[in-house]
Amino acid sequence: MKEECGVFGIVGSGGAAALSYLGLYSLQHRGQESSGIITSDGESMYEHKAMGLVSEVFTEEILKGLKGDIAIGHNRYSTTGMSRLVNAQPFMVNCKIGKIAIAHNGNLINAAFLRAGMEKKGSIFRSGMDSEVILHLIAKSRKKNITEMIIDALRQVEGSYSAVFLLEDRVIAARDPHGFRPLCIGKLDDSVVFASESCAFDILEAEYTGEVAPGEICIATRDRFESIQFSEPADPLSKCIFEYIYFSRPDSRVFGENVDKVRRKIGRRLSQESPVDADMVISVPDSSNTIALGYANQSGIPFELGLIRNHYVGRTFIQPEQAARDWDIRIKFNPVRGVLEGRRIIVVDDSIVRGSTMKKLVAMLRGAGASEIHLRIGSPLITHSCYFGIDTPTTGELIASRYSLEEIRDFLEVESLAYISLEGLRSCVKEREDYCVACFSGDYPLCGEAVERGERGCQGCGGGNRSGFGE
Repeated sequence: MKEECGVFGIVGSGGAAALSYLGLYSLQHRGQESSGIITSDGESMYEHKAMGLVSEVFTEEILKGLKGDIAIGHNRYSTTGMSRLVNAQPFMVNCKIGKIAIAHNGNLINAAFLRAGMEKKGSIFRSGMDSEVILHLIAKSRKKNITEMIIDALRQVEGSYSAVFLLEDRVIAARDPHGFRPLCIGKLDDSVVFASESCAFDILEAEYTGEVAPGEICIATRDRFESIQFSEPADPLSKCIFEYIYFSRPDSRVFGENVDKVRRKIGRRLSQESPVDADMVISVPDSSNTIALGYANQSGIPFELGLIRNHYVGRTFIQPEQAARDWDIRIKFNPVRGVLEGRRIIVVDDSIVRGSTMKKLVAMLRGAGASEIHLRIGSPLITHSCYFGIDTPTTGELIASRYSLEEIRDFLEVESLAYISLEGLRSCVKEREDYCVACFSGDYPLCGEAVERGERGCQGCGGGNRSGFGE
């Protein structure tokens, strides 16, 4: 399971570029392919983006050149569009209303359909991003002002989006009516701040004040804040439950709940559903740490640090023949032999996608002397691909879509294997019916509607309705 994107916006604070840099630094876990910031001083806009981590993309001199007290920023992990600089965000265009930029987290399932229609009428696209489709729709709108133009564009797209738009004098934030992706609102003195997660506020010592609601658009200028409900929220909502399982930092607050608390609940419920006698509980760091702590607390089995993660991996230039020796997993994790040798261990992880990484990890733990390995997973079996902003493999590549639980256990070569139940997972969150669980159930909240309207160019179906998506 790969990271999704992180967005940030700030209005009315001197040195907006430097504050955006810090905010994006806190959101680095949501995307490591590229990073960018665009600022405005009220008269001109200034832009810098490049491939790489936030610390690699920006220098002190670059930040000084990004003038102004208004800014938006973006960290990217590609879900649509190749990993190239041309697809890095924020993305800015010049149209009849002047310059406008967007930073977008999510995935538009009808982007290909809309793009094909506009290209037939002469529109020219310069990237592979679905975000650019939104800008084209804004530019083509016949509405009278920019807020109405953005609303007009958003009403034409289907899918997930938490987006911030930058104009010379304001930032406009918007969230789709289904509420797939989080978008938090904060206050820094007299400034308004937007971010994918509240952890971006903590580094700035900004106050978390709430969220952009599903179907809401928020307009922040230097001297006012306005909110418009441009669409009725879906009933039920489709908030991505993987934000709690994997994506968000444990110190963040998203969808109105503390991530750490939800993960601990997941661990406790997992222990209740799938107890096993063992000597210790270990996590696959880092996203599984608090799930494992919850499991250990509920079971009474001590939590130990059995795996150490290398946080400074970077590019390794491993050749294909070398990768066959599992150097990739050995570079990322190192087992603590003195803790593991001769012990019966419970290994807690957040999810299993293809199963190949977990198989290598189990072999490594076995090589470090673990006498028994009992695997416990903090999500239900992932049987279907996601088309709303998570980069999952095609359904046929998902191990749980092809094999039974016992077959997966045999493949991984562990003594026992158990996943949290879907009902158990839902019991760990408030408003349990307001979450998208399509990757576990195949019950997609949107694409069926798009297909019925004949929008065969959606990202999920690709014109061929693959993997039963939209059926």
